[in-house]
Amino acid sequence: MAQTALVTGASSGIGAALARELSARGYELILVARRAERMQQLAEQLPGRAHVIACDLAGEAGALADKVAALSLSVDLLVNNAGFGTHGRFAEIDAVREAEEVRVNCEAIVTLSHAFLPAMLERRRGGIITIASTAGMQPLPYEAVYSATKAFARAFSDALHAELRGSGVKVLCVNPGPVPTEWQAVAGYSPDHLPPVPGKISAEQVAREAIRAFERGRRSIIPGTVIRWYMRLNRPAPVALKLRVIERMYRQG
Repeated sequence: MAQTALVTGASSGIGAALARELSARGYELILVARRAERMQQLAEQLPGRAHVIACDLAGEAGALADKVAALSLSVDLLVNNAGFGTHGRFAEIDAVREAEEVRVNCEAIVTLSHAFLPAMLERRRGGIITIASTAGMQPLPYEAVYSATKAFARAFSDALHAELRGSGVKVLCVNPGPVPTEWQAVAGYSPDHLPPVPGKISAEQVAREAIRAFERGRRSIIPGTVIRWYMRLNRPAPVALKLRVIERMYRQG
């Protein structure tokens, strides 16, 4: 019997790449995002069965479990991928947009994990993959809210991994660095003024490394060799120094 994976933010980027990778591995999919037409096009390209649920996680995450139940499916793997960022001086960014960012990047992760985890524990199998970011490994001036939400995602996922050890349920946090997707345009970056962060990789590579790490029971990964070593080498630097350097890097982005 095929296992079922629910992927949020599945209409593009890393979410779509994860959907393709999971479908190729035999999962039945539940694709969740706001753009139903995009997801339907993706579903038609996948080798396996896929269901489409249009849902704005900023306000409808709590209702998603009922929509999944209506499909008579149980979720074996929850992929918390949906999220977006904002760029600019915090005081100048629309407050409503920043609050929406927190709801999608943090609140939805908590709501969906709480909705689907109890059944996984009862079955003693399943898992949760959360897509965080290297942005959550240090505060980022001009991406203040985004980096804070990804720090939350990392801490939440790591804590669940420890809580669920021995339960049969795996928990993985994936921390990509720079990945060319629609994220940059949505955040407000100009293509000519992106922060000079090394180690750019594709969404497809993120998906491959993420699923491989999940299958191995890893707690957390940074996909891509270059960005992984870049983050390791920067880890010992004092936060005050990193903040000064990052502020200059991101100021013109």
